[in-house]
Formats: sequence, C-alpha cells, structure tokens
Amino acid sequence: MRTDAGLMTPPDAGAVLLPLARSAIARKLGKSYPAGNGAPWLRERGACFVTLMHAAKLRGCVGTLRAHRPLAEDVTANAIAAAFRDPRFKPLSASEFDAVEIELSLLSPLEPMTFADEQDALAQLRAGIDGVIFEYGHHHSTFLPQVWEDLKEPAEFMAHLKYKAGLPPDFWERGVKLMRYTVSKWRESDLREALVQGKRNRR
Repeated sequence: MRTDAGLMTPPDAGAVLLPLARSAIARKLGKSYPAGNGAPWLRERGACFVTLMHAAKLRGCVGTLRAHRPLAEDVTANAIAAAFRDPRFKPLSASEFDAVEIELSLLSPLEPMTFADEQDALAQLRAGIDGVIFEYGHHHSTFLPQVWEDLKEPAEFMAHLKYKAGLPPDFWERGVKLMRYTVSKWRESDLREALVQGKRNRR
C-alpha cells in the first residue's frame, strides 16, 4: 500500500505494526512487550489510526490524517495517545492491558472531493470503503471506513459526521469541504487466527 509520502508497505505489515503499538503502550505501563522496528519502511513518513477495543466496545482511538513523521513514530505516538490521552476515556490501566484488542489503520493519500451539493457528495461515497473528512470553517471531523459497519447509509453516515463536527445533522452550506481516503487495517485477533490457520495447514 502507498501512503501520502510514497511509502510502500509489505502485505504482512500488520505483523510488525501491531506489536509496535502494543509495545509502546506496555512501556508506559511499566511492562515489556517484544516488537521490532528495524524495517526500512518504518522510517518513511506514514499516517495511521490506532484503535483500542475492550469487550467489543471502543476503548480509545487516536490517529493522524496526514503523513508528517516516520511511520514507526506515528504508530508509537498514536498508540500512547489512544491508551492514555483520548479525552472520552480514562487512561488505560495495567489490569486492562491484556484484555484490550488493538486495531491499526494505515491511511492512503487524502483525496479532495468535488461535488455540486450534498446529494451529489452522498452519491459519490463508497459505503464500506471510504473514510471521510468533513470541514466547514473551524468545524471538522472524520470517520474511518470501519464506521460504515454501524452507519450503513451515506445520508446517515454524513449526518453523524456533521454532528461529530459540532453541527446539526441537516446542516449544509456551499463552504463545506470533503476529503476521502481508504485504509489498510489489521486486528490482533485476525493475526492470531491467521497464525493458527497457518500452523494447521503445515500439519
């Protein structure tokens, strides 16, 4: 996958990025968790979101929309922020460390959208594929593509995106700006399942 800065990542990048995120959180809790950060592509600029889930519920999510620092630094900083600085949640405790699942989303370049009105913009959105950034004046918000799992219709998706930006769900003005992006994402549970399946296939 290619990011804003032209970064190319291997197909199994999640096997490197997820341990890197968990290791960063572990260090803050005084724990140890093995992770490698020597891959050359980790030194290239990249933008990611780190999401923490606990008992199938959101426990923290912080990310970067534009690549501005080495990917390894972006993963580390966003993992720590998601665990300890997301204002919606109390800081992660040591007792929660093993129970949370980490998901990492690596962003593609941002694509400005051109549209005549809201209906035109909604018609262009690809449900389940597009992450969207909404901007109007000092109001701004974003939803990762994963949010389509809960908000399946473009109109519903957009209404919640505007509400998140601090605007009424039916708001629309000519000054609205939209950008979209896609993600490559990995979950720790998916990696574990793939590892188990790989061992079965080798038997």
